[in-house]
Amino acid sequence: MRYFAEHAWVGSRVERDVLIEVADGRFTAVTPGAAPDGTRLAGLVLPGFANAHSHAFHRALRGRTHGDRGSFWTWRELMYAVAARLDPDSYRTLARAVFAEMALTGVTCVGEFHYLHHAAGGVRYSDPNAMGAALIEAADEAGIRITLLDTLYLTAQVDGTPLRGVQERFGDGDAESWARRVDGLRAGPHARIGAAIHSVRAVPADQLAALAGRAPLHVHLSEQRAENEQCRAVHGCTPTELLDRHGILGPGTTAVHATHLTGADIELLGDTGAGACFCPTTERDLADGIGPARRLADAAVPLSLGSDSHAVIDMFEEARGLEMNERLASERRGNFRPADLLAAAANHAALGWDDAGAIEPGRHADLVAVNLAGPRTAGSHPDQAIYAATAVDVTHVVSGGRLIVDGGRHTSIDVPRELTDVIGALQP
Repeated sequence: MRYFAEHAWVGSRVERDVLIEVADGRFTAVTPGAAPDGTRLAGLVLPGFANAHSHAFHRALRGRTHGDRGSFWTWRELMYAVAARLDPDSYRTLARAVFAEMALTGVTCVGEFHYLHHAAGGVRYSDPNAMGAALIEAADEAGIRITLLDTLYLTAQVDGTPLRGVQERFGDGDAESWARRVDGLRAGPHARIGAAIHSVRAVPADQLAALAGRAPLHVHLSEQRAENEQCRAVHGCTPTELLDRHGILGPGTTAVHATHLTGADIELLGDTGAGACFCPTTERDLADGIGPARRLADAAVPLSLGSDSHAVIDMFEEARGLEMNERLASERRGNFRPADLLAAAANHAALGWDDAGAIEPGRHADLVAVNLAGPRTAGSHPDQAIYAATAVDVTHVVSGGRLIVDGGRHTSIDVPRELTDVIGALQP
């Protein structure tokens, strides 16, 4: 396959008239200043995006949690109500539609933070990984890659309060039982198996070390001030310090949210080589706060982005949110260059796919074509279009050399219809 891009983001800048050659799902040659040849991709062509933090089933809550003022904790009760209704078949159907929606926005790889493991009461399915297998199958059908971040979730609070109600579906008893189950998961060409610690609320300190050295390893970190307060009360330290004590922080670890960090926490993440994943649209939806993105970047912490609860699925919005939140907090513009924002949106390495995320030979052939002549983008400079475009401006998506979005439509899935049907069936 050959693609000809009017403008393409190659390296750290936009090049014109770029010939992109693909074989066996990989880029084989990238030539700026070339003569037109192959399939023409109008507008701006970007590398495929990596949605580094997703809870697929949360998509069923979009537009349904704003009737009362509420809080993160009341939102969580609504989330539990959805979780109670899912089984492997309905989860695959929902996730397939959600992953296809991601594809429409330019996402070619998702990190699924997966903790809905078992049936009601914590009873295991005949295949104890039936729910994880459903997610892996759903990603394949949607045409994107997945890193299944199978999540250890053992307690309800930092003080060891046991799981109850719907939470019982999340638990494996202890880290050893969790590991035995996870070792039975099957990866594939489009899928990798990672690990996650739900949070210091959900994993007792004496169980943390069992996950040290696993990679990729993600963890919800300091998302809420209450988490920090509880951790200090029980352990006498911040969640970041607790993870460090047990060998969790390292180059393969990504701290998700990282909202309420101390200066010492930031230094620890930088010194250990850990990354941080921000989810600006969810963090603002839940009123979580604004995290120290610029300070983390200055400490050499690699940044990635996720849509988390899917209040919005739009990687342009997540990328802009990184900069705009920082502007609000610092009262200063230009905290991140457009190239920095794109690098965060295309950080496949955070999901263990070091061979993706850039338009260069040898990488997975993931491309996102963005209309530069639409009502939102007309007149924009191609190298600043990330500040103007939205998911609606994505016209074509190539994932691993395969066209999965053509003219703004998924090539095999009627996304609006499937979302409407499955979410409607999950409502009480």
